[in-house]
Amino acid sequence: MKKKILIIIIALIILAIAIFFIIKGFNKEDDSTLKKVSLAEVTHSSFYTPLYVAIENGYFEDEGLEIELILTPGADKVSAAVLSGDVEIGFAGAESAIYVYEQNNPDYLQIFSGLTKRDGQFIVSRDNYEDFSLEDLYGKEILVGRSTGMPALNFLNGLKNMGIDIDRININYSVEFAALSGTFIGGTGDFVNLFEPNATSLEENGYGKVVASVGEMSGEVPYTAFYARKSYIEENSDIIDAFTKAIAKGIEYTMNNDSSVVAEDIIAQFPDTDVDELALMIDRYKEYDCFLTTPFVSEEIFTNLEDFLIDFELIENYVPYNDLVNNFYHE
Repeated sequence: MKKKILIIIIALIILAIAIFFIIKGFNKEDDSTLKKVSLAEVTHSSFYTPLYVAIENGYFEDEGLEIELILTPGADKVSAAVLSGDVEIGFAGAESAIYVYEQNNPDYLQIFSGLTKRDGQFIVSRDNYEDFSLEDLYGKEILVGRSTGMPALNFLNGLKNMGIDIDRININYSVEFAALSGTFIGGTGDFVNLFEPNATSLEENGYGKVVASVGEMSGEVPYTAFYARKSYIEENSDIIDAFTKAIAKGIEYTMNNDSSVVAEDIIAQFPDTDVDELALMIDRYKEYDCFLTTPFVSEEIFTNLEDFLIDFELIENYVPYNDLVNNFYHE
């Protein structure tokens, strides 16, 4: 009797193992049907929470896509990677697509989806100001990154909106975007502009204090957007449409769920960050109205961006909206 029971148990174990490998085989086959898309992101920040929600919650897979996320610091480097064909899609400031268009490249970059509509930087001070005002920047050095990049440009535009005399501030453009935190920690500058989670990280480690939001000072612009070569979009409209649908789901989920829930979903993207801290960062970005409510990039916010690019003499004329923006999400 015992021998029969043992045989039955062994048979059940073998059957369970066989079923496991059959299911695994099916899943592997399903994975092979996904279309692989490489995506260059300008930085890795909770500022881009809806993108990571789409990744971690499987929205891209639901749309038949497998995303390879590649950190590519600097919008100029992102656009170069897309133009060279090293990646299919770039995620950076919309200004980089405008610069490419201005170079008369026939296969220029088209924006097909947006994610953020307001600056996500925070001003971090080396000193602890009890009652900080923007005038405290006068006579001080602030690290802002590349002079023609969206972070620096939006900061300057925000200062102008607030009536601050830019000429009275020592604005340091020499430090690469990816090196801002380390350079500030090393002793350079009185202030630095940083995205999350870097701003909170510096504050918690005693290197500085968050004193202001750049997003509060600036208007709405397509701050970070997704783009691809015009030819790629024409030849792969199904991929671009699927990608945009996944982003739309990510935005909707982020906006309609508590930040603590969202933080739990994307904590794998920030393994060195406490989940409660991540929730606070997401809350902060919601509070300052940084996320678009849909991936649609309107002509109004696109023109807002061009306004200050012209004002700062980085472009001479307005770029045709209908040429550069090819919305795959329709409101």
